[in-house]
Amino acid sequence: MIRKILDGLYLLAGYLAGAFLVAIFALMMLLSVGREINFNVPSGDDFAGWSLVAMAFLGLAHTFKRGEMIRVGLMIERLHGPARRVAELASLTIAAAFIGYFTYQTGQLAYDSWRFFDMSTGVVSVPLWIPQLGMVAGLAILLVAIIEEWVTVARGGRPTYEPDPPQSTEELIERVAQGGGV
Repeated sequence: MIRKILDGLYLLAGYLAGAFLVAIFALMMLLSVGREINFNVPSGDDFAGWSLVAMAFLGLAHTFKRGEMIRVGLMIERLHGPARRVAELASLTIAAAFIGYFTYQTGQLAYDSWRFFDMSTGVVSVPLWIPQLGMVAGLAILLVAIIEEWVTVARGGRPTYEPDPPQSTEELIERVAQGGGV
């Protein structure tokens, strides 16, 4: 049950990241075409920038869970058995600590922006806590994903971000050709 809820959360975050990507495209097209026909989108650059931040941060957990996040595993990939599990747990612990701290600090930033009524300085004045929520939400969802992976590895399971071993020589060659891990 909880697995289905968490997978839905990661998928929703991925879809929201995609929606912000579409918003960026629409804004950039409006801004580009608007210059030619003398049409201006007030604070369009600000909205595109905020959408970029929301897209990047909301996409983190989905990317992490799919194993598409850049990860340097030169040492961990060479380990097997209990040594590998310890190394995975250590790296996930460090990641959770870092992302937890980052989440707390960005949450504090958004809370302070709300508390002090911080507003954007563009043509359209927007309370800054609103665009900051995308960053906070994306980091919080990533933290949940990292903790979930930590629990999976601690229980003896294989991390979901780790690809299944290749089943054939052709699959191994295809992965290497695409630059993916083995």
